[in-house]
Amino acid sequence: MDKEIILTRFSSRLIAIERLSILTKDCYRLEIKNFLDFLDERKIPLEKADVLCLSSYLSYRHDNGRINSRSIAKIISALRSFFRFARDERLVNNNPADILEIPKRSMNLPEVMDADIIEELLDKIDIKKPGGSRDRCLFELIYSAGLRVSEAASLNIGDIDIESGVGKVRGKGNKERLVLFGKEAAFQLKQYIGFTRPKLAGKANRTQALFISRNGKRLSRKGIWKNYSKYALIAGTSSHIHALRHSFATGLLKGGADLRTVQELLGHADLSTTQIYTHVNTAVLRENHRMYLPKLKTQGMGLK
Repeated sequence: MDKEIILTRFSSRLIAIERLSILTKDCYRLEIKNFLDFLDERKIPLEKADVLCLSSYLSYRHDNGRINSRSIAKIISALRSFFRFARDERLVNNNPADILEIPKRSMNLPEVMDADIIEELLDKIDIKKPGGSRDRCLFELIYSAGLRVSEAASLNIGDIDIESGVGKVRGKGNKERLVLFGKEAAFQLKQYIGFTRPKLAGKANRTQALFISRNGKRLSRKGIWKNYSKYALIAGTSSHIHALRHSFATGLLKGGADLRTVQELLGHADLSTTQIYTHVNTAVLRENHRMYLPKLKTQGMGLK
């Protein structure tokens, strides 16, 4: 079967049967294209690809891409999914990727920022400019509702109810969930939708996208990352935009919210994913303990 036909049919399966998100589908498709190119370069037929061949491919990706264990785990997931497809299509007889062992993830604590640092960053945005007004609203909403960047980018005007402070987002696996946002985010949304967005959209533009670029099209994830990095540099912080979502979660836990509530608001399928934020709180407590615990003047003092 032609490589492009294989990739097209594999992509269709990911959406229709495995019900993966568009973003995950695109990542898997690219990874499998790389894998098929790897086989072509070495003149290895797909049906001859065994676990040793897959291990060789993982080593190749690791050495050339300098990727971490988390990325290796995603590649293995893509390979497993692809060989399930290939077996069903009678392209192979078994799934050698099932034998591959997914590496354990090292527990990297998510990056968080204090509320005053976030406020300082947002204050650096020039809201007199249409792009600045949009970004102020966008980042405030991401922080207030704990959104992923992809979720914010995919929002439509009809997904937001400003009066009730509720939004509808499409998360991982294209699953919908309701999110809540505060008064400041509601105020910024009113300003943006009422005054700024019409300027960016123009008369002929009819897109339903909530956050749009200067050409009236939906603002991309890459565009959001780029804009945030610009403001972070101005504010003197090296934070990434994901820190807004992480700060939202840790802020809730510090305020007394239970893990299940935070899990629902973040859209985590597994509670263990949410539990990482309890480690953040522990790390913060330990640092505060180290910094602020009164030091005892023990020099010259003996124990009786």
